[in-house]
Amino acid sequence: MNEAHLHLLLNHVPILGSLAGFVILLIGAVRRNATLTQTGLVLLLVAAAVAVPTQLTGEGAEELIEHRTGISHRLIHEHEEAAELAFWALELTAMPALVALMLRQHARARLLVLLAVTGAALSFGLMAYAGWQGGKISHPELAAPAPAEVAVAPKP
Repeated sequence: MNEAHLHLLLNHVPILGSLAGFVILLIGAVRRNATLTQTGLVLLLVAAAVAVPTQLTGEGAEELIEHRTGISHRLIHEHEEAAELAFWALELTAMPALVALMLRQHARARLLVLLAVTGAALSFGLMAYAGWQGGKISHPELAAPAPAEVAVAPKP
């Protein structure tokens, strides 16, 4: 298994983990449910942890595919830029998530949870965008504009 395989295998975890963490954490915060809140925080920490090897394998994946026919350097660069921003957003989101878990009985824990919810929403959006940009590298159908609607004549 090479770095491209690892990158493709791992990249779904930060995307889906930030989404799941956001949804569960939001529900837990709204309902003031400690179990859901803690579960959401842990999911964000797992997503942030897996984002590290995902980010580290990106360069190796690039080296393996950048010289192939039909691979756009512009698309690789756009994905790389989007992925770096998403990575740092998720890593920064993990900070209040970790502190909120450690200080869950503290009066300021709710503020940390709200910071983590906000960061998780932002992180998911950025992660999803980075994933979409990455998908366009090898899936040209994602880069093409949507076809215009075609009028279909009614059957006689």
